[in-house]
Amino acid sequence: MGLPMEKLPDWPRMLKRATAAAYLDISVAEFEREIMGGRIPPPVSLGNGPHWSRVELDAYMERLSGGPADDWRSRTNLYASR
Repeated sequence: MGLPMEKLPDWPRMLKRATAAAYLDISVAEFEREIMGGRIPPPVSLGNGPHWSRVELDAYMERLSGGPADDWRSRTNLYASR
């Protein structure tokens, strides 16, 4: 069950892993599975660690609800098909 609307936080522009998972109302483990499945974009390096753009997460969720998301994995060395 989510938080009542009056209790929702003012989310930062860039989110750390746990905050990004909370923003999507899923566990960190579910967040990781969604990244591996290509449904959530990879992080960017910011400051001392990985961060996710709240705006980009919103765009991916919008595409998920209306059609397939761009598969970013094909453009990375780590996840590209070999």
